[in-house]
Amino acid sequence: MELRLLRYFLAVAEELHLSRAAGRLGIEQSPVSRAMRDLERLLDVQLFDRSSRQTKLTWAGQVLLVECRRVLATVEQAIKATKAAAQGYQGTLRIAICDSLAQPYIATLLARSREDEPELEIRVFELPFSQQLKGLHNDLLDIGFALSDAVNDGLIAEAVWTDPLSVIVPARHPLLAHGHVKLDDALKFPVVLCHPEADSGCHHQIQAVLEGAAVSPKVVDHVTSLGVMLTLVGAGYGIGFAIASQVQTLQRPDIAIRPLAGVPPTLSTYLLRRQGEPSGAVKRFMRRVRDEAAPDDTEADA
Repeated sequence: MELRLLRYFLAVAEELHLSRAAGRLGIEQSPVSRAMRDLERLLDVQLFDRSSRQTKLTWAGQVLLVECRRVLATVEQAIKATKAAAQGYQGTLRIAICDSLAQPYIATLLARSREDEPELEIRVFELPFSQQLKGLHNDLLDIGFALSDAVNDGLIAEAVWTDPLSVIVPARHPLLAHGHVKLDDALKFPVVLCHPEADSGCHHQIQAVLEGAAVSPKVVDHVTSLGVMLTLVGAGYGIGFAIASQVQTLQRPDIAIRPLAGVPPTLSTYLLRRQGEPSGAVKRFMRRVRDEAAPDDTEADA
């Protein structure tokens, strides 16, 4: 298996469009198309559903996307560790985030950490919840951020902040007539949700919100990543639900965001780590997390 095939697959799976994937990779479209056929032949599975106008991942393709991200992250980690040692970094903090999180929070924490500890190398990986658990257990990660607290033995999950849930709709949609959208009104339209088998806290938290609605959702598709969900919403497959601050950072012209009416439901973000006494770098980072999440409680936490 060539890493080149995995890198090409990652681009196509995230873009769901050969031309955009080729542009992202900086190559012509034909080698990308040929590489995807080669990969399917090599694995003897169908990775893409090409029967409709919109290219979609099969379930096998969605599983490979998760594993592909993990493999490429591990390779990248090895390269960065080698280069960091050569550049004189004296410590490393390895942090994983899932793609459904409000990354502005993470950006603030990373900026503060770089300012406070310039000699500490901080590596960030985008990994789904299940891969974060494996990485923490195998000492490939120090900290994880996810939307689930369903950790197994040896790990700790601590709720660190909450974000309001918003409705994500195509750029032209009847719901845009409202400044705030009632949940029951939103569920009159088809919905794209996180896949229940993707082991995502995002799915479980959103499902709990939908179960409290008077209208049962009509789910038209399940996806394993925020990027794929936004692509399908932008293409008009249905509406979605996500953290507004995360979606706003992507600045996509094909989608729009509306807050839910009334007191909006929230999604909780959890910090994951191994049980036991954390390292000094982990302790200091956790203090920054708590300070950012509850600045008024800084003195109480000191």
